[in-house]
Amino acid sequence: MPMAKIIAITNQKGGVGKTTTSINLAASLVATRRRVLLVDLDPQGNATMGSGIDKSELEASSCELLLSERPAREVVVRAGQAGYDLIPSNADVTAAEVRLMTMPGREGQLRQALAEIRDNYDYILIDCPPALNMLTVNALVAAQSVLIPMQCEYYALEGLTALLETVEQIREASNPALQIEGLLRTMFDARNNLANDVSEQLNYHFGDKVYRTVIPRNIRLAEAPSHGLPVMTYDKGCAGSLAYLALAGEIIRKEQCSELAEVAS
Repeated sequence: MPMAKIIAITNQKGGVGKTTTSINLAASLVATRRRVLLVDLDPQGNATMGSGIDKSELEASSCELLLSERPAREVVVRAGQAGYDLIPSNADVTAAEVRLMTMPGREGQLRQALAEIRDNYDYILIDCPPALNMLTVNALVAAQSVLIPMQCEYYALEGLTALLETVEQIREASNPALQIEGLLRTMFDARNNLANDVSEQLNYHFGDKVYRTVIPRNIRLAEAPSHGLPVMTYDKGCAGSLAYLALAGEIIRKEQCSELAEVAS
């Protein structure tokens, strides 16, 4: 059985639909019968709350995992109705980030921690904090690829350049296999001329790295986290739910194609 594909979901800009993508992609992959682990590395714990887990009542979180105080199997919890496993997070993770700074091999802590449970899953998704800090570096060192959610707005391309430079630095320093999984257009409003212009620029510069799937602005998608549910559990027929299912399908097909290409070569 092949090991899980590890995907870091990151963008240093906040409010681009990063956590929404982490939760709903995890649930959509589960709907295609994949075994999924979602790792919440954001001290805000939004992916934890959005998965129906109370972040204030955790016995252990990604903090203990990063500091090697607990093995991964003791930190994993089941995300109720969502159907995936979760390594939860809360404000303690801020303390982990500070303590990591003085640890030897600090960039590789998450990679090491996930190694023992990687065989149990098909996909491990990492929800990163909205900053290029030591937590995000840990995610990028652990991951095989990076999924970048972004809004098609004026400053989006500028932020993207900085993130791509960081990915390149990580590739050179610690993780030569790191790839760009894809760029995901989120909160998209086709009536907005600027959004369409930025979307065209993305396609021009990044070609097939831009997912064909576009995540629309969708009220049900925005409401679901307050109920501690992925949108497909909350309202599986809504536009947001269908878009994330399409994204899961696109990711699986891409991976199958690259596996076939490897076999052929």
